[in-house]
Amino acid sequence: MPKVMVFAGSARTGSLNKCFAQLAAKRIEALGGEATFIDLKDYPCPLFDEDIEAQGMPENAAKLREILAEHDGLVIASPEYNGFITPLLKNTLDWLSRPDDNTPGLALFAGKPAGLLGASPGGLGGIRAMAGVQQLMHNLNLVVIPPAMTLPGAGNAFDDNGALKESAQAEQLDALCKRVIEAVNALR
Repeated sequence: MPKVMVFAGSARTGSLNKCFAQLAAKRIEALGGEATFIDLKDYPCPLFDEDIEAQGMPENAAKLREILAEHDGLVIASPEYNGFITPLLKNTLDWLSRPDDNTPGLALFAGKPAGLLGASPGGLGGIRAMAGVQQLMHNLNLVVIPPAMTLPGAGNAFDDNGALKESAQAEQLDALCKRVIEAVNALR
């Protein structure tokens, strides 16, 4: 069964992107994959600094690297801060991309399919951050599965159970999750 690691670039309680990532994990499970939702709030890492790295990989960064190593693909929900990716997302990916022991950092990402989501309460759905996240994902040697899904008006998009209210949006999310699962299966 394809194993997909899912997380959002926000640690905030009530984050729309965290809700979107949790829903994606549920949909991956429903569509025949195995998803692991990671809340980055549970894995705080210091701001990336080579002086800190020289003292050893921070414990939470090492834990996240272990989880990533066990998964065949990724789905990332990226918030948009001032039209760009969040510092939390960038910092997390920076730590995950570092070499550790005998494992080159990029080896954990190489060739893994990755889906990209973005949600915002505004009318653009976080689309301004998508190009930056996609470039970063390509730089990490991930296979970005197009198209990314953005969710405008996300403050009103979810029902009380965390599902999408609009069937067209739910179908779009399912299609992206299916493409990630299919890509994992094809690359095995």
